[in-house]
Amino acid sequence: MKHLFSLIAVAFICIVLVQYRGVNSDINTGHKPLKVTEWDAFGYYVYLPAMLIYNDCTQLDWLTDVDKKYAVTGGNGWQAQKTENGKYVFKYLGGVALMQLPFFWTGHFVAKHTNYPQDGFSPPYQYALGFGIILYCVLAILLLRNILLRYFSDITTAITLVMVCLATNFIQYAAIDNGQSHAYLFVLYVLILYATIKWHEQPRALWAILIGYILGLATMTRPTDAIMLFIPLLWNTQNKNAATAKWQLVKDNKTHLMYAGIAGIIGILPQLIYWKATTDSFIYDVGSKWDFLNPHFRVLFGWEKGWFIYTPVTVLFIAGMFFIKKFPFRKSVLWFCLLNIYIIIGWHEWRYGGSYSTRALVQSYPIFALPFAALTEHLLEGRRKLIFLPVLGYLLAVNLFQIVQYCATVLHYDDMNRMYYGSIYLNPAPTPVDMSLLDNDEILRDESNYKAALIADNRESKSINFKANENETFAALQLNCNQSGSWLKIECDIQAPDCLWQSFLQADLVEGDSVKHTSVRLFSPISKNEKSNSYAFYVSIPEYLKHARLKLSLTSSSDFKGTVRNTKITLFEK
Repeated sequence: MKHLFSLIAVAFICIVLVQYRGVNSDINTGHKPLKVTEWDAFGYYVYLPAMLIYNDCTQLDWLTDVDKKYAVTGGNGWQAQKTENGKYVFKYLGGVALMQLPFFWTGHFVAKHTNYPQDGFSPPYQYALGFGIILYCVLAILLLRNILLRYFSDITTAITLVMVCLATNFIQYAAIDNGQSHAYLFVLYVLILYATIKWHEQPRALWAILIGYILGLATMTRPTDAIMLFIPLLWNTQNKNAATAKWQLVKDNKTHLMYAGIAGIIGILPQLIYWKATTDSFIYDVGSKWDFLNPHFRVLFGWEKGWFIYTPVTVLFIAGMFFIKKFPFRKSVLWFCLLNIYIIIGWHEWRYGGSYSTRALVQSYPIFALPFAALTEHLLEGRRKLIFLPVLGYLLAVNLFQIVQYCATVLHYDDMNRMYYGSIYLNPAPTPVDMSLLDNDEILRDESNYKAALIADNRESKSINFKANENETFAALQLNCNQSGSWLKIECDIQAPDCLWQSFLQADLVEGDSVKHTSVRLFSPISKNEKSNSYAFYVSIPEYLKHARLKLSLTSSSDFKGTVRNTKITLFEK
């Protein structure tokens, strides 16, 4: 009972993770069937069904039928590439698959004793994988609790665990999009911390072997995470005396370096054997591109999905670096975090696909937990906690709300911008105008400062036959503005079949050779296929287009029929 608060924190985290996983699955009535193994997650997992069920990881003759049934690749099967020898090689490395093996066999066993096919992708496999990684994470969080309690109080440990796990995008990648590598690597980072501490407390070959194997397995999962080497390498070097003792300890146990090296090779050996079998070479270039001389700082500060913007508690992770001077992990944490961030902002594909905040940093949160705990311990002293604790509560609430928004695509996975984020921030019911800011950066914030004149109000339904990649005009009128600085507000309802994706509502102001084009997507987070959806957006009228002709049209990448009704155009002038 001595450390009750931190134990309660772990239980609370476990409940939240299971809750978010359950809500985002077909356990929740009306939700689409749980499918963990799709897109990137399929690329990590595919090793297991390919080798253990279909006995085919080079020709992939089975994949077409599986993808037709379960739609796991997301399109053209880009998770595998054909080599010059005619064999396919998987783009993603196999470390995740190795860690998924217990869950795969669990799903395989359940499928065998139920009415589900043993094909690697039916519901038993999805549930085993989706909830299995949560089990891994909870066990890792318990171990991280043990690590933190070595240096910090129980209340500090409890706060740190809750904020690191629930006030960040960790929830998304441990409980929802949890077939990717981040949660699995999170577990490995906790293990490397624990093994490092144990070796420094009492050097044994077992701990050296474990450190080496974890490093190898992490490298086999994401090669850039090999930099976790800096954790054991620089541990206990916080000052000159500690560093002298550390390197003497290494010298006295130098055979442990050999054991760790052999274990590291064993950790990556399965990947090397696989590459040799498929590409005739032990090393295969998966095609990553880096911009180290021109790093992308918007990964941290950008409105697209910046780490500090969408998960602002991470600012405190960095601030905590100033409070770790006395700890044995000072240099290891500093060097690791700096290099880790630099590598992540240096990747050419800086958006990291569809994601909430910067997902590539999720796995290293156990390391960031140490400086955050140091800062928390400092700020809990005296009256500072009266400000600090409410701030943490606010950041926690914002993140839990934003996870819900992200899963509903209100917080968009790739197209975020400053104006749109401002319009949906803690907004439980965004409007069509809010949605328009995904594409349109113009909005009239206060209509009361203008005189409104309704210049078009057509409530009749009009059928539209869409031709792929062509414009279909459904309304046109002549403007006659008396003043500059005027605005238009365009509203209409559109009903269309399952073709809203890559379809747009457009407004063009045309006068002579001058054209102003504005468009908003039909596939917005609050739109529903087959339903009548409302759209609204603003257009500022430039001085040179005060007498322009306004044309409203629809365009789509597909042929289909739709209906437009309740077209309403309002002119706002001073």
